[in-house]
Amino acid sequence: MDLLLVLIYSAFCIALFKIFRIPLTKWTVPTAVLGGIVLIGSLIFTMNYNHPYSEVTRSYYVSIPIVPVVTGQVIDVPVQTNQPLKQGDVLFRLDPLPFEYRLKSIKARLISAQSDLYRIRALTKHGFSNDRELDTATAQVDDLRAQLDTAQYELDHTIVRAPANGFVTQMSLRPGMIATRVPLRPLMVFIPDEDYFLTAWMRQNSLLRLNVGSEAEVAFDGLPGKVFRGKVKNVLTVIGEGQVQASGTLVSYTGSPPPGRVPVIIEITDPAFASYRKQMPGGAYGQAALYSEHFHHIAAMRKILLRMASWMNYLFPFH
Repeated sequence: MDLLLVLIYSAFCIALFKIFRIPLTKWTVPTAVLGGIVLIGSLIFTMNYNHPYSEVTRSYYVSIPIVPVVTGQVIDVPVQTNQPLKQGDVLFRLDPLPFEYRLKSIKARLISAQSDLYRIRALTKHGFSNDRELDTATAQVDDLRAQLDTAQYELDHTIVRAPANGFVTQMSLRPGMIATRVPLRPLMVFIPDEDYFLTAWMRQNSLLRLNVGSEAEVAFDGLPGKVFRGKVKNVLTVIGEGQVQASGTLVSYTGSPPPGRVPVIIEITDPAFASYRKQMPGGAYGQAALYSEHFHHIAAMRKILLRMASWMNYLFPFH
């Protein structure tokens, strides 16, 4: 936007010199240059402080990595990429036979253990057995019941279902593959049907003017010439560049780290955005401007520059 101001001022000076036939002398040219520095510098300083602008604005979304609870061979993948799903719809199935066999084995052992427990109880009542044998038989039955519940749980989870309403994207899972429950390698990515949250990354020198409820405008690169109204929904109170986690390493100076920017969540309230909502993919990139109550007349210039920047999105080679 700073470049736009310089270009506008340069065009104004050229037109002024041409129309009024002002000679190019050692006085007129430096005066125009110094005047531009003072005028544009003051305007930029006032706008950046009171009506901050971010050229880095992105819509973020939550993705759910799908990892099976059990390990097995994939036998069926009925889901299709980018097709809407309801919570509970089948994503894929694993071969249930090994889990069914284990369940039958535990059931058989449980029946045998229950028979032994019944017999030992009867013997104990008549004094032909002791409490220790009874406790051992009871513990064995309880243990087998727990194993039976676990086996049934694992069998139920050979069918992997959608965790929420949404869709699966970039899916490459096929029958015959081995699915493991190691979370380091998910089998597919599930995108829940939730609203994206739009974040504008603002410079830290505009912190005093970042207030919840302030007016905002957003221009997406994918929608040239369109600017949508909104408001500041939240100003996050932490910056990722300063985070520290528990470890055996002390924090030390490693040079000049990037200062980081303040994440500001923007809610688009413009009714016109509803018709473009489905055209904007998660992760869409754009620009945003926030308007405080201070120097409100200067906000008009910021709005003009934002719209000019939006029209420049038609020039694909420059992006």
